[in-house]
Amino acid sequence: MEENQKNEKFQYSQEQKSNFKAVTNPNTYKAVYQNNSTSKHQHGFGKAVLLPFFSGIVGCSLVLGTCFGVPSIRSKILNETSSSISNSNNNSSTPSTGYVSQTSLSDYSDTAVYAANKILPSIVGIQVEYNVNSMFSMFGRQSTSTATASGSGIIISDDGYILTNNHIVSTSSSESYYEVSEATKVTVTLFNDETEYEATIVGKDEQTDLAVVKIDKTGLSKAEFADSDNIKVGEFAMAVGNPLGMQSSITCGVISAVNREVTDSDGKNFTLIQTDAAINSGNSGGALVNSEGKVVGINTLKLSGTGIEGMGFAIPINSTTDITSQLIQYSKVKRPYIGISGMDLDEKTAKANNLVVGIYVKSVDDFSAGEKAGIKIGDVIIEADGKKITTMDELNEIKNSHKIGDEMKIKVNRDGEEKELTLTLGEQP
Repeated sequence: MEENQKNEKFQYSQEQKSNFKAVTNPNTYKAVYQNNSTSKHQHGFGKAVLLPFFSGIVGCSLVLGTCFGVPSIRSKILNETSSSISNSNNNSSTPSTGYVSQTSLSDYSDTAVYAANKILPSIVGIQVEYNVNSMFSMFGRQSTSTATASGSGIIISDDGYILTNNHIVSTSSSESYYEVSEATKVTVTLFNDETEYEATIVGKDEQTDLAVVKIDKTGLSKAEFADSDNIKVGEFAMAVGNPLGMQSSITCGVISAVNREVTDSDGKNFTLIQTDAAINSGNSGGALVNSEGKVVGINTLKLSGTGIEGMGFAIPINSTTDITSQLIQYSKVKRPYIGISGMDLDEKTAKANNLVVGIYVKSVDDFSAGEKAGIKIGDVIIEADGKKITTMDELNEIKNSHKIGDEMKIKVNRDGEEKELTLTLGEQP
């Protein structure tokens, strides 16, 4: 601001600039100076120079005195001069491109403060306990210990339902040297409340990495959802959660990309929102919100490693609503089911095995929709609902656009001949 004020002292209108130039032009000054110093007619000097000069001074004095002696005239003159200088300053500080030359940091700060105050009461900390069975011990016996994990969650109803990630509440796994059980205890901590509330797992879905837990408490602050289909690259984004157990932490950034295709370490594919707002361990299950403090996504993944910085991902909130309602109603997600496993065949692999490009059927489940429709091992699926397909992802996308009980037409290549089959989708077991 100080620098701008200094600059304002030296801003002039175009008329003032031309006058300033005329007074200080060296050629003009030199011409006047030479005339004064080189005059040879001393006796005619008073008539030729002094008399008109003093007459001009007297005339100007009378005019200025009259103008400034009348309040309305004086006010008009001063206002026009001030306006001229102000317009000159404004024109000189605004780039010709039309972009704003300055951004108010106070406005950005106010946006972040508003968004944080709105969303923080709706964010919870989640602590999970597991049993870890070690296959080795000092005496050759199996030993059991307790492990903990932490994450975040979003309150989605005032009576205790909380949305989070599946990988927070369900990390059961089995390795060569140890076995991790399902969660044995889940506790929830509310904003500005040190009380630990024991939670029950209502439902979970590995495919979407979503889960719902519930605590026995009412009057909670329910989060407000935005329309994640309308978010734009570059808009304000705030990640809220409990990174490293530090409850109610926020980080700010922007929406870096939308509809980003990401594959996790287990090979599952997701379509996510990308942000550069810092997402750390423990942020999972927390909220990604917009400038209004409304949830646009569920913080889920981040990329880490040498040369990677500011690449976090969130599940778009619009894609969670149907999953959430099914988890609450059925404790699982009901999905249409064909009942086959397949392998993608590219041109090279297909040619080497005297097959066509498509999906090679490796197995067919007993009593499944696929078996009932007549799909056989060795078939190559080349079309679904009239669309040519070459991958299992494409087949699943078309299948998931249907409901359980819908009919779906597929075309297979069997021993060089094409056959069209109609199957009735079942429910995924």
